[in-house]
Amino acid sequence: MKKMLIVTAALAAFATTAAAQEATVTGMVGGAATGAIVGGPVGAGVGAVVGAVAAGTIDPPPAKVVTYVQQQPVQQSVVVQQPVVIGKPIPRDVVLVPVQEDPRYAYTVVNNQRVIVDPNTYTVVQVLN
Repeated sequence: MKKMLIVTAALAAFATTAAAQEATVTGMVGGAATGAIVGGPVGAGVGAVVGAVAAGTIDPPPAKVVTYVQQQPVQQSVVVQQPVVIGKPIPRDVVLVPVQEDPRYAYTVVNNQRVIVDPNTYTVVQVLN
């Protein structure tokens, strides 16, 4: 029975989507960058793990939301001092633009990157390059 559970868990791990993997990698990189700034090489390692775990729990927005945000005219970028990381909130004073096709999402341009966020929590859901 224990072997069956291990095999099932392994198969579930392989069944992740490309978008979720991308979010995890993005979170890992963002976490590593933040950790390196705060704690040097050790902080980078810890930040990478924390960022990957945090990003892995954020579902990416639907393709129609991403397409909508990409097609909108570029608005003026807001500069924030903190890194923009999936799973982490942006400052509450940043003005968000609602996504008309799906009110669960909003977007803005932060540090010259289009950012899709949860408008209720200001949590970054996806960063578009």
